Amino acid sequence: MMLSKREKELLIELWDKLSLVAEDIGSEALLRMITAFPKTKTYFVHLDLSPRSQQLRSHGKKIVLALAEGTRNISTPLFTEDLGYLSRFHAYQLRIHPTNFKIFNHCMLVTIACYLGEDFGPAEHAATDKYLSAFAAVLAEKFR
Repeated sequence: MMLSKREKELLIELWDKLSLVAEDIGSEALLRMITAFPKTKTYFVHLDLSPRSQQLRSHGKKIVLALAEGTRNISTPLFTEDLGYLSRFHAYQLRIHPTNFKIFNHCMLVTIACYLGEDFGPAEHAATDKYLSAFAAVLAEKFR
């Protein structure tokens, strides 16, 4: 992944900020995804998908915190090593098609933009888009 030193710094700052509101950001992105792309609901039949449900908030928080943690290891082998478990889990147990990661990334970008407003400028947007694409690629590695 081609991220400049400044982009890496921006990502760490951004995701540290988002970690403080992980439940809100994560659940909103998930809700946005299942609303705009109803077929993605099939992966979440075990969750209460109503707005502000505790299950949706909890799952959203897990996603945001995993993304935040990934920014710290983005330039190291730990980035792919730490995500290996999630890649296997999403591919073999959950059987999530990689296209859904791209859909979620789009929803996450929109959610972040809505939440941060002017603090999510072109530099932050570009760095986040690159990062989410790389994260999704690692998650999709084991899918067959």
